[in-house]
Amino acid sequence: SPSAGLKFQDIPNGLAALSKVPSGGWAQMALYAAYCEVSQDQSPGTPAAAGDFGWKVLTSAESEEKTKKLAAEIANGRLAMMAIIGMFFQDGLTGSAWGDWANYTDSPLRAFENE
Repeated sequence: SPSAGLKFQDIPNGLAALSKVPSGGWAQMALYAAYCEVSQDQSPGTPAAAGDFGWKVLTSAESEEKTKKLAAEIANGRLAMMAIIGMFFQDGLTGSAWGDWANYTDSPLRAFENE
């Protein structure tokens, strides 16, 4: 935000960034998300409701192949949501979303490391 004198480098990583982003930035993100949600009819029975937005590069013209690809996309989305929730949890506990494996010398995950 040039008007606030805020540079990209001033925003910390992780949950600490939530309090540093100006309200105008949050509003801009919310408005864009709202635009993406309402810019296409996704009511029940439309192709968009089933995840088909007409871009056949990601889906397919064949019904069976399209169903398979869309199911894989849903599964990948769920996995990504679990991963980001795990990173939020780690960031809340340790102050770092990435962690440093060297700090966890007593971890049971290292039980068989030297065998």
